[in-house]
Amino acid sequence: MRFKAVKGTRDFYPEQMALRNYIVDSWRRVSLRNGFVEFDGPVLEYLDLLTAKSGEEIASQLFSFVDRGGRQLALRPEITPTLARMVSAKINSLPRPIKWFSVPRLFRAENPQKGRLREFFQWNVDIIGADNDILADAECIFTAVDFLHEVGLTHKDIIVRIGSRPLTVAMLRAAGVSDDKMDSALAALDKRSRVSPEAFIEIATAAGIPAKSLDDVCRFQDSKDLQEIKERLSGIAAAEVELEKIRTLMEYLDDMGLSEYYQLDMHIVRGLAYYTGIVYEIFDRAGSLRAIAGGGRYDNLLKLVGGPEIGATGFGMGDAVLEILLREKGKIPELSPKLDCFVVDAEGNQLKQVIGITTKLRWEGIATDFASKPQPLRKQLTLANRRNAQYALIVQKNNIVGIKNLATGEQKNVEISRFLENPYEYLTSDN
Repeated sequence: MRFKAVKGTRDFYPEQMALRNYIVDSWRRVSLRNGFVEFDGPVLEYLDLLTAKSGEEIASQLFSFVDRGGRQLALRPEITPTLARMVSAKINSLPRPIKWFSVPRLFRAENPQKGRLREFFQWNVDIIGADNDILADAECIFTAVDFLHEVGLTHKDIIVRIGSRPLTVAMLRAAGVSDDKMDSALAALDKRSRVSPEAFIEIATAAGIPAKSLDDVCRFQDSKDLQEIKERLSGIAAAEVELEKIRTLMEYLDDMGLSEYYQLDMHIVRGLAYYTGIVYEIFDRAGSLRAIAGGGRYDNLLKLVGGPEIGATGFGMGDAVLEILLREKGKIPELSPKLDCFVVDAEGNQLKQVIGITTKLRWEGIATDFASKPQPLRKQLTLANRRNAQYALIVQKNNIVGIKNLATGEQKNVEISRFLENPYEYLTSDN
């Protein structure tokens, strides 16, 4: 019987692992330079924490079970509830603003599709307790774009689409949606761009949006600018406050040099119920892929898990869609593992010296390997090239080592003892 990986999961062979490390290392580097510090939590959480206010979308995608003690647990489908739990536990001792990031392994029990898997890695960046909430939103968006720019994607490749949960809620209330149906109605609107018009009508009416109001709701979502939104929400006092927040956010983004990276888009709702303010998603410009990243403000989540009511905002970026986009754009660099040196036994009887040289170089922090069984010189040099070694160290008679630059073919012979006194002196492109 031949076994396969579980559907929706991935095997990371060395080539795939190199790409995963490249993405994760870049996420970590960008986070740190933007002032965030790293955290993590358990893969398992209590089911109640994850379903407290995540909405039906997450609740239907959980790998959950009852453990031997009768406790209902689940594999984490996201890390924001864990973040809220951890921050709430130490809220009085944490300096503010709390700027944390994480790269968790997440699990969702859904039908695997292109860019959407059951097991994946996600970059999460969050700011909690900032004095200027809108600036914190802008900082998170900038950090996401900063990473995308780092890996070679520009405003010609990606776009940040910005919406507002409060404005959408205001529109739905004006359309006759009751508060008890609000989460379902928001989830329906979130699906609009992914289904046919006929399917959307069926989903929306089932979610509690009156059929007579659907055209008005759709026209609101299709608004091209803030003025059009203002006109469609005329008479709603709270709307102007939320419109001003978006105006302020856009000003901050312009100040950060991101004027070509974003656009207003009221189709952006976000499926999770805990969002309370500005929301956004990042897409490829062609719109051929799922969202690369998504996030927004979630000011009530800490209170829902037993903490204080405190401002919070953040985003998540999964590795699956990102990898597809990087491949399509030709932005994945050469990631083959490289050696500094490959030690070659020219005589076929110098294994003891080969091991000694290899060990010495490894202790010096120089990536080094050798052939574990006797082979002709030519085969050893071929192996050195296959391993992407920069130098071949050819151990010869009379305690001589040849330092061969495999890129240029140049070789310099020195005594082994002299070479080992200061190997860095010889391992340069000039030799």
